[in-house]
Amino acid sequence: MKVEIWSDVACPFCYIGERKFEEALKDFSDRDQVEIEFKSFQLDPNAKKNTDLSMDQVLAKKYRVSEEQAKNMNAQVADTAKMVGLSFQMDKIKPTNTLDAHRLSHYAKEKGKMKEMMERLLKAYFTEGLNVGDHETLVSLAEEVGFQGEDVLSFLRGNQYADVVIAEQQEGSGLGVQGVPFFVFDRKYAVSGAQDPKAFLEVLEKVKSEQEPKLTVLSDKEEGNACSDGHCNI
Repeated sequence: MKVEIWSDVACPFCYIGERKFEEALKDFSDRDQVEIEFKSFQLDPNAKKNTDLSMDQVLAKKYRVSEEQAKNMNAQVADTAKMVGLSFQMDKIKPTNTLDAHRLSHYAKEKGKMKEMMERLLKAYFTEGLNVGDHETLVSLAEEVGFQGEDVLSFLRGNQYADVVIAEQQEGSGLGVQGVPFFVFDRKYAVSGAQDPKAFLEVLEKVKSEQEPKLTVLSDKEEGNACSDGHCNI
């Protein structure tokens, strides 16, 4: 079974949703048969790499509310994160453009470490207050995952995978992705948002049941000679 997850490094509910999905997998008997692939979806492709604005200020501007209201909204998100074991430091977040972070995730995918790279990027952004749009920061994070810093820096200075990030965003929009996280199961079913683990488990079980071969009886035993329960119909 393949599960594709459209997400953004700067999306708090993507991080929370991933944790909830992982909880569902723990209770899924065929969890070792599930292939997970992250898909890029930038919430704000036009965001600046560097800004003096805090997350409270960004949110206030986006939703046209006061900074105090925005602060309360961020606090609620942090409380939700705590429920799945995550520590969000919303006051430390450095808003940035996530294109290069997504490009790096695809670089990691090429090496078989996309999940590890995404996990490190999310933690860096929401917990450690690092600028995941900064090349030096990205190089340092990639080294922690096991990559050579010089190779990563050379990659980031180019434009490789930028077209993939854009293409995946368009692909997601074509599938109906309007917000993230967005989970697609074998291109048959989708779950939008950071749902309860039970919701994810139900879909996993449904897809599994539909993958299992089922025998369809084309004729009833009464229409032909057959034996059952020690009796034969002649």
